[in-house]
Amino acid sequence: MKDRIEFIASGFGGQGVVRLGQIIGEAGVKQGLHVTMLKSHGTEMRGGYVRSQVVLSKDLIDSPMCESPDYFIALSSAAYTRFKDTVPDDGIIFYDPAFVDQIDEQLKCSHRELPAKELSVKNFDNPLFANTVVLGVMAKAIDALDKDIVLESILSIIPKFHDQNRQAFEVGYDFFDAAV
Repeated sequence: MKDRIEFIASGFGGQGVVRLGQIIGEAGVKQGLHVTMLKSHGTEMRGGYVRSQVVLSKDLIDSPMCESPDYFIALSSAAYTRFKDTVPDDGIIFYDPAFVDQIDEQLKCSHRELPAKELSVKNFDNPLFANTVVLGVMAKAIDALDKDIVLESILSIIPKFHDQNRQAFEVGYDFFDAAV
């Protein structure tokens, strides 16, 4: 594990962006890591700008800000445009093509298409589980996270739909292997 892992998710209200950060943060705490989380959102409940950023570290965290995110989940074109330039050359941008229609080919970081909304609709006839699909991908992508602990965190934070969330998590986890 790197000394410090930075994660940003951004999109619009109603997509579960803050919940993504909460779950990754809780999984880190359960694994004995130091964790910080910041969130930012517009005044609207749905449809407004939302961002969560999480720092995971074995050591004390001197700053909770994500200045050079290792992982960026772009769930809207506006979010992609806002944060794409903060991702370093060895970082990864995961973007949902349902919301991000154009990527910057000049960036040196890696881009990975993550059709979370499509996978959720395909498997559950409902886009509701897209963020759990994303969490499955993150459990596989972030070496510091243990798959079972991320799933345990999902099930403890999201009080409903445990069977579907388990399945959506596995869809994302398996998708990462297929996408790499």
